This record gives sequence, C-alpha cells and structure tokens, in this order.
Amino acid sequence: MKKYDLVIKNGTVVFPYHGETRCEIGIKSGSIACISDEIDANLAEEVLDAKGKYVFPAAIDSHYHVGIYRPHSEDAESESRTALVGGVGTIISYFRTGHHYLNKTGPYREILPEVLSLSQGHFYTDYCYHIAPMTADQLDEVQWMVEQAGIASFKFYMFYKGLTLAADSTHGSQYTMTENYDLGHLYELMTRVSVMAEKYRHVGRISLSLHCENPELIRVFIERVKQEGLTGLKAYSEARPPLTEKLSVHEAAILADATGCPINLLHLSSREALQAGIDARRNYPNHDIKLEVTLHHLALDYEELDRKGIGMKGKVNPPIRTKEHSEFLWEGIRKGHVDTVVSDHACCGEEHKKKGIWESLPGFGGSSILYPILLSEGAHKRKIPLHRIAELVSANPAKIFGLYPKKGSIMIGSDADFTIIDMNVEKTVTAEELLSAQDHTPFEGFIAKGWSTQTIVRGKVMFDNGKVTQEKCGQFIKRPIALHYKSEEEGK
Repeated sequence: MKKYDLVIKNGTVVFPYHGETRCEIGIKSGSIACISDEIDANLAEEVLDAKGKYVFPAAIDSHYHVGIYRPHSEDAESESRTALVGGVGTIISYFRTGHHYLNKTGPYREILPEVLSLSQGHFYTDYCYHIAPMTADQLDEVQWMVEQAGIASFKFYMFYKGLTLAADSTHGSQYTMTENYDLGHLYELMTRVSVMAEKYRHVGRISLSLHCENPELIRVFIERVKQEGLTGLKAYSEARPPLTEKLSVHEAAILADATGCPINLLHLSSREALQAGIDARRNYPNHDIKLEVTLHHLALDYEELDRKGIGMKGKVNPPIRTKEHSEFLWEGIRKGHVDTVVSDHACCGEEHKKKGIWESLPGFGGSSILYPILLSEGAHKRKIPLHRIAELVSANPAKIFGLYPKKGSIMIGSDADFTIIDMNVEKTVTAEELLSAQDHTPFEGFIAKGWSTQTIVRGKVMFDNGKVTQEKCGQFIKRPIALHYKSEEEGK
C-alpha cells in the first residue's frame, strides 16, 4: 500500500491569510497528510500534475437554495454537480417551511430528518443547512437544532413581514404559513440564537443570517413603478430600491445589539446597503456582524441586461443594480469590508422567467462560476490578491459558519478539498458549460479568465477538465465542527 492516495505536484498553493507558495500536497484517507517542498511521486497511488496552475482550497458556497423550485433530491444532484464546475467542494443551503421547498409547515424535529433523507446520496459535494424558524413553536427548537441536529446558522427574511406578494396577492401568512412573522418574531429568534452563540462560543460561531429589505417600502415603490409604466430589470430595481435594504440593515443591527446575536447581512446589493453594513460595524464595534455580497451583484448590471434583452432571466432579490453599485461592492472587497462572496444559487428554469416582471420567479444559478468570476473580475482585472479571493469563498465562510478548520484551510488534518485553477484559460459562459439543470443563465456571453480544471472533495477528483468523474460522495456535515466532533468522539 502506498503512503498517499493522491499527491498534487508542481502547483502553486494558495494559502488563505498567507499567500502563494510553491509546494506539494499528499492526501490520505480524504485528509491532508503532508505539505512539503517535494513529495516522491512513487509514494502515491495517484498523481495530479498541477504544473503552471494554482491550487486553491475548494470553495464553500455558503448561500444556496437546494430544492426551492424543484424536487429536493433531483435539485441536489444537478446543482451540486454544477457547483463542482466553479471549484466548490461544500454547499450550505437554506431551508425553511412554508411556500416553496417542501410546501409544508410543522416542527423541524419532523421536517429536518425528511430533508436530510432527501439529501442523502444525492450530493456530489459535501453539504450543510441553514434553517429559518418561521413559527413560534419552531423558535423553541433552536437549541435542539444546534445541539443535536448540527445546525449552526439560522435565517430571517425581513421582507416577508407583513408581506403581500406582488405576483399573486398572496399574503405573508399564507406564504410563510405562520401568523406573526415580524420584528417581534425576529427579536425572539435573536434571543435564542444569542444564548446558543454564547454557550458554544469556545467551539464555533453560531449566528443568524438576514435578508434585508423592507416590505412596507417595497409596497409603496411597486405602486409607483406600476403607475409610471416602467419595464424590465430597471423597473424591478426601482420597485425594491437600495433604501429598502439600508433601512432593514439598521433595524437588524439595532436588534442584534440589543440581544447580542451574531448576524450575517446577506447579498448586499447596493452602495447604500454595503455602507449601512459598514456603518453598523462602526456603530457597534464590539458586535459580531459579517457582510456578504453575491457574484451577480458584482458582475451584472440591469442596464446591460435590459439592453441585451435578457429581461426576467436576471430577476433576483435584491435586484440587480447598476455598475456604480457594483464598483462600490468591489471597493468593499478591496478594502476588506466584505467577508464572503456567494452565488445565492437557485435553479430556476426559463419557463418560470416568462411571466412578466411581477409574476416571474426570482433567482438563478451561479455556483459554477464562483471562482471564474472572482478570478477574472477580481484578480485579473482589479489585482485583488489570490489569497484574498480564497478567503472570501473558502476560509471566511468556513470560519463564519462553523466549518473551520475541517473545511476552508490547507493544513495537516483538514479535509482534502481543492480546486486546481488555470489562470490563463479564458472561456465564454454558456448554459451548456455549467452542467446545471437550469436551461439559461443571465451570465450568458460573459467572458471569464481563470477556470477550474479539477475539483477535489475529500481527496476524490470529482471534476476533471469539464466532466464529473466520480459518483456522488457528498456528506452532511454537522456544525459547529468542534462541538459535534467532540460529541462523536465522546460517544465512542
């Protein structure tokens, strides 16, 4: 038997928080077993030659929506496959009760095992879940979810409170299947998450993520847009303008400060939203606030998409903005304000995008271009260091969501999750290239430079030069890692 199952030779390894180093990596039983200047190829069962390429930690796409518009198991298969194309080794997907997903409500003690059963054997990547407690009874399950189910992160949708959906006049209570989904519910949720965060702060971060848009303002602006007769993605952006984000960010920060709850402000799409997040951290310097942006808010603008006739293919919440907003987000990355970059991946077929501005479903896929967009637009175009990009999509989400150092790190004992990048490969984005079930992409025609040639999950080369090469091997990971690893060890 050889000493290593796999050796990655001749590459330049990108270490988050440190930089790039020419070295070689030996992998045994799914973990990193050796990091050395040189490893004898004869010691390995398999050798991957990364000459002229960069070895990055596999991305952790921490904002995903598996099963939102399609059957859960089916979506898990196709959309974890597309993630491999973008260098992703772990997916953290959101789940909530109510309309979409499984279209039911009830206790998570019953529903979460169902979700995990539908997931098992259907992921190409490793996976975790963020959970949104929607009902008062579900609030009382937070402790169980943390301590038993391995859920370290929760969610609240600020724009659902008092919601009347513009698409079909469905009221929020019908959509969420709950009576009082409002700031009072948020406060109660924050108090429970805060207790868990404090109790287990020594083993990992437990937090609450927030979708920050204000529904009362959205209602007013939708009416204005309709009266003015605006169309296209411009109309959608003006119907949900940056002011709605800014207000909700400050509401979230005030409540988080009052309760002590660590928070993650999701998909900040605009200058006002990101600045509000920056201001919140300055106003509450002792509070734990993380800031997230998405690929599409960095790389797309509605003026160009409307000009191309992309139309509702680019509909998403919060909406696509203009280049001015995108550049401010990039500046936030450059200055260190942004903690994570994600795809907010939601597989949504073109048939759901042809019903008009209000009726079309929001969301689209993007995980397959997570590294390519950041490398092309970030490293090549804006000279953002490679190790900073590895932090944004791998190390930071691992730390923020309780996976570090099992994931997101290149050190002895960590999972052998890598993506090999050829920085000189330049390709035009097409739906066919991305291996998703989604039959379109608003990134169609986007030229990106810097693509994954291989993606490795726990030592298995899952993706190799455009093809998926292994059977589904994804495992559900309980978080925080230190809490559940310790519990499992003590139980032996």
